[in-house]
Amino acid sequence: MSCSMLKTLFGNPSTIKTQSQAKQLHAQILKTTPSPSPPDLSFLLSLYSNLNLLRPSLALFNSLPFPPTRIAWKSLIRCYASHGLFHHSLSCFIAMKAYNVSPDRHVFPSVLKCSASIGDLRFGQAVHANVVRSGVGVDLYTCNALMNMYAKLERLHAHQLFDKSPRSSVKKVFDTMPRRDVVSWNTVIAGEAQNGMYEEALARVREMGSAGLKPDGFTLSTVLPVFAEYVQVVKGKEIHAYAVRHGFDADVFIGSSLIDMYANCTRMEDSLRVFDLLHQRDSISWNSIIGGCVQNGMFDQGLVLFRCMLRAKTKPTDVSFSSIIPACAHLTTLHLGKQLHGYIIRGGFEDNIYVTSSLVDMYAKCGNIKMARWIFDKMEHHDMVSWTAMTMGYALHGHAHDAISLFEQMKGEAVKPNYVAFMAVLTACNHAGLVDEAWKYYNSMTKEYGIPPGIEHYAAVADLLGRAGRLDQAYSFISNMHIESTGSVWSTLLAACRVHKNVELAAKVAEKIFAVDPGNIGAYVTLFNIYSAAKKWREAAEMRILMRDKGMKKKPACSWIEVKNKVHAFVAGDESHPHYDEITKALEVLLEQMEQEGYVPNTNEVLQDVEEEQKKYLLCHHSERLAIAFGIISTPAGTTIRVTKNLRVCVDCHTATKLISKIVRREIIVRDNSRFHHFKGGECSCGDYW
Repeated sequence: MSCSMLKTLFGNPSTIKTQSQAKQLHAQILKTTPSPSPPDLSFLLSLYSNLNLLRPSLALFNSLPFPPTRIAWKSLIRCYASHGLFHHSLSCFIAMKAYNVSPDRHVFPSVLKCSASIGDLRFGQAVHANVVRSGVGVDLYTCNALMNMYAKLERLHAHQLFDKSPRSSVKKVFDTMPRRDVVSWNTVIAGEAQNGMYEEALARVREMGSAGLKPDGFTLSTVLPVFAEYVQVVKGKEIHAYAVRHGFDADVFIGSSLIDMYANCTRMEDSLRVFDLLHQRDSISWNSIIGGCVQNGMFDQGLVLFRCMLRAKTKPTDVSFSSIIPACAHLTTLHLGKQLHGYIIRGGFEDNIYVTSSLVDMYAKCGNIKMARWIFDKMEHHDMVSWTAMTMGYALHGHAHDAISLFEQMKGEAVKPNYVAFMAVLTACNHAGLVDEAWKYYNSMTKEYGIPPGIEHYAAVADLLGRAGRLDQAYSFISNMHIESTGSVWSTLLAACRVHKNVELAAKVAEKIFAVDPGNIGAYVTLFNIYSAAKKWREAAEMRILMRDKGMKKKPACSWIEVKNKVHAFVAGDESHPHYDEITKALEVLLEQMEQEGYVPNTNEVLQDVEEEQKKYLLCHHSERLAIAFGIISTPAGTTIRVTKNLRVCVDCHTATKLISKIVRREIIVRDNSRFHHFKGGECSCGDYW
């Protein structure tokens, strides 16, 4: 290689693109010049650094005479940073300063990146001071690196990136920049959006356009969540149109942001349309559409898409599992949950705290509280989600003392309970009738932890007081809520009025419900049932006419059971199931055996004006009994039967199921609309308090 060729390469180093070429040039320099000058070696070092070759860079740096040149320091600092060796990079920077070698605009971006990566705000601020003293405080790339560092570190240290006053460091740097590029604008826009300053972020996008710069894909993906937060689908569609006009819609990242935006605005048709139009799909876009479906209650569709994701050979991530597991929990499809658990183990995700917390929640909601606790105990670390999932699981299964014990254990490990954690422990107290304990936790939440009670807390306490027979106290409690009462809170008291047969208070409570929630069909039905049970036929007839005039129809009771990986649904009195004749015969046999055990049908539960025998028939063909009978004839002896019901289990079915569990010697787990009932040996886990 001639000297002229070497000079050409020195003048145009970008022609060296591979490690082999760099080493050939190194060999030629040594061959041509036995003792290369420091500038020549520094040039070689910059080549190795540009190619991200750490070992050759380090070897060459150590062979240089001290002090090394600025180019040599810069090259090694950048190479360390590129390899994630941030502390090494910063040590190099400190040594450079110690040798009185002044850093320039090519050094600071790498140093600032390292400061951000190790989370050292003070060091970053010291580097910023150095930037100013070095006279490069107006350099575009250095300023962008400064903003990026402050965006990460001020959020990490202060949990508030943009102070309301004074201006944040990010804004200060941005405002002093004489020149800004798209990266500069994106950094400040992203910071404002992430900190809830949505109006400011949108105004900044408009300023960006006025400055003659077009928003890019990152800008769009930053502002789309703003519209999702505001549920401003019209403005979101405008951004979508802009993305289509400028060809950004083909970008998978933009596509994922659009899917999220439409899903958060409950526009799943648009989400699915955007997903279908994506030419390429990565795990992020799959996770977005699956999460959107689950978030909007489209659980079956979410499971279908998850299977499509697997068929498309897209490897699920921890986010994939955290998104889809709740679908199994809501559908109570335990076999699918177990399949996902197996996949999680094979994929090595069982140590991921978000995935395992989802598994705890799924097993608890699918009725297997023992498995939920086993997974919880295997977790090396617990976060608030896992503590809350396990506590709520115990609450829903009626294990109030276990829930309280776990809650206290969480506090003992210096984990501060949050809004949801208190909701879980209050639910546990509610399901066990622990009035004094509930008051203790309710007062602790507000006075000790400063958490204002929400609708869920008020509902749990009101329900507890009502079921405990303290109806007047419950009425006063709801009337004095610090937030506006809702139909759902008053409905807990109306249900208690039905249990305790307080017709007068029921009418008063119903008026409260109709005032705040006139479309609450459950309240009309409950009040009708209260009047019917009290034999107030005129009032009951008036309620029926009112419901008819409003076009209201009572939601039919429905129960589900999963047998051989298939979900079977039953409605009270429904004869459409292909095994209906066998189910009826099984119920007849069970009824005979139950009567031998002393069972007498509680026909007071049947409010229709029909003959006594017809009332007995209606009771025996409630949806959960059809499901239980089908489970008995369709599964081997000893198999646990798991049934889900959309409404509260009635008193007669509760009594019957206890007897059936004793007769067939099986555990029967029924999940109604508020809790789990574990029937075994003629007893129920709720202790007949539900």
